[in-house]
Amino acid sequence: MIPLVRLVFPVLETTPQRWIQLVEKLTPELFQRKPAPKEWSASGCLRHLVDTERSVFPARVGYLLRGEDFPAYHPGKEGEGPAGNPTPVELASEFAQLRAGSLALLSKVGEADLNRTARHQELGMVTLGEMIHQWAGHDLMHTVQGERAILQPFIDGCGPWKRYFSDHAIPLSPLEGR
Repeated sequence: MIPLVRLVFPVLETTPQRWIQLVEKLTPELFQRKPAPKEWSASGCLRHLVDTERSVFPARVGYLLRGEDFPAYHPGKEGEGPAGNPTPVELASEFAQLRAGSLALLSKVGEADLNRTARHQELGMVTLGEMIHQWAGHDLMHTVQGERAILQPFIDGCGPWKRYFSDHAIPLSPLEGR
């Protein structure tokens, strides 16, 4: 098995840079475009990553290291988030700063700490190692989700090639439109 540090750290280290590259190169309209009415835009995905980096994952590391029960996280119900309406560039910059602090925190976690447990409000007993795997998976999932949102207008505009994107198109209900 690949050691957790070699598996997870590269994901956690590179995710902020991926978002910085996207926000620096894409138009704000494309970045903030929802692929469907009930789906998150790339901007929404980045905002969620910032929210969880600010108040969820680092806190969970602490709970698990102390063996304390911890609450579930429900996006949109927690009331977190940056004040005002930050630009995508500001969000990506904040994400990079927060992540640097998280990586410093994780660098202090030892191999023996990975087996520490605590009770998650909804999932029951979990280990720190499992939560760190989830953190990397969460990064990748929402980065892919954001990129998939960005992809939609290109799928819509590619004419006869659209069939090659069927696995990536976000279907709309008959009443919805982009």
